[in-house]
Amino acid sequence: MNVLVSCANGAGTSLMMKRSVEKALKSLNIPINRIHHCSISEGKSAAGQYDVVFVPLNFMQMFELAKKKGTTVVGVRNVMNAKEIADRVMSETDLQTRFG
Repeated sequence: MNVLVSCANGAGTSLMMKRSVEKALKSLNIPINRIHHCSISEGKSAAGQYDVVFVPLNFMQMFELAKKKGTTVVGVRNVMNAKEIADRVMSETDLQTRFG
């Protein structure tokens, strides 16, 4: 799976979220081919190159175009909580179909 983690400035929070996503996907035995963290502005333009994008809930609406193109966008309340991320991955029907 190609994964994008996007948050405000793409520095501190997105890096912490990237680590949480890696931990969550590993716990679900979902392989990561490529993972990248970046700012929201970069993420919006690059999202179509990824299978799934993880963003804080308050930024989800910025990725509507990516969703229309088939990218799964997962909103996360607590970016440091790997369990929440894993739970949200499991609630995404298209991700369950591919990796369930």
